[in-house]
Amino acid sequence: MQTTINLNETSLSRLITHHIGNKSQEGQLILREEETQVAEDETENYLSSYFLDTLKTEEVFELTHTIDLQHNPVYTLAKELLNDRSRFIEISKKLGQLLFESSTHPRIKEGKLSIAIFEQVHYDDEVCTAIGIFKSETSVPFLQIHEMESNYAFSHDFGFELKGLDKACLIIDRNQENGFSLLIRDHASKQLEAQYWTEDFLGVRPMSNDYNLTKQYLSLTKDFVVNTASEDFMMSPPEKIDILNKTMDYFKGNETFDKDDFSKSVFPDEKMQDAFMSFDNENDEIHHHHTTDSFPISQRAVKSQSNVYKSVLKLDKNFSVYIHGDKSMIERGMEPNGRKYYKLFYENES
Repeated sequence: MQTTINLNETSLSRLITHHIGNKSQEGQLILREEETQVAEDETENYLSSYFLDTLKTEEVFELTHTIDLQHNPVYTLAKELLNDRSRFIEISKKLGQLLFESSTHPRIKEGKLSIAIFEQVHYDDEVCTAIGIFKSETSVPFLQIHEMESNYAFSHDFGFELKGLDKACLIIDRNQENGFSLLIRDHASKQLEAQYWTEDFLGVRPMSNDYNLTKQYLSLTKDFVVNTASEDFMMSPPEKIDILNKTMDYFKGNETFDKDDFSKSVFPDEKMQDAFMSFDNENDEIHHHHTTDSFPISQRAVKSQSNVYKSVLKLDKNFSVYIHGDKSMIERGMEPNGRKYYKLFYENES
């Protein structure tokens, strides 16, 4: 079932900010004893926008642990805070200490950690409370202009861009028994040091909803075709592109994913179908907690993955050939002198 989350009416009710340095670089951990002051209502609106606007509401995660969920410290602290708001400052300091202990990679930047409580989070048909955990690492200079009696004056200061939040986590008070429902932002997600936020500190995995399952199977299939099948079945680049095209056509043309039907529709023979089934069954990310042989396909996830499913055959730095269909219309060969070539067949030219 596709989850619907709406943050348009969400309001900020509590906020405290701590300073988190890099532990391995002898950075400081400064934990505050009082809540953060917000100057006025308009500032609060900007602040809520800064915290929430970059979160993708269709991509939902949940807290987890390799042994037992109760061993995840963020999970236990979130439960304690939602059950007893009077412990807000105390628990925020424990979260700050926990993040500091995870900040050991030499490239992790120091920053300001804001812990917040939000009300009016619309999750499907329910209105929920949420805990926000945000880290701001990158400050930028900005200019201020001051109106004087007879002229203007410029000065500068440093602050955070409204669209530039580095790391965010919104823990929504839903699905508590399975690790809550989380929205995540990690601006440095492609860098190794970024794993400390999602894995070392939070400990999350994608929730088993339509969006994540669709996205995961598209990613898994591409991984199988490009890496495993490419070597085991000696596939040519056009053959790989043909299977990737069939994969995208299947997800675009069907409302429901069925693993057996998908395998037979996309892969050309039983050996490759069996190899894909084995590859899929060994994938812990999808099968660690959920049974996923069939699920409704999320077209939003298909659209989000279409960019990584580009059907492009790149030949040195001279040519890029876009292949959208019948692989029999392209032929690969080699001349006696060793020079490689592709031959393209077509019926109409435009």
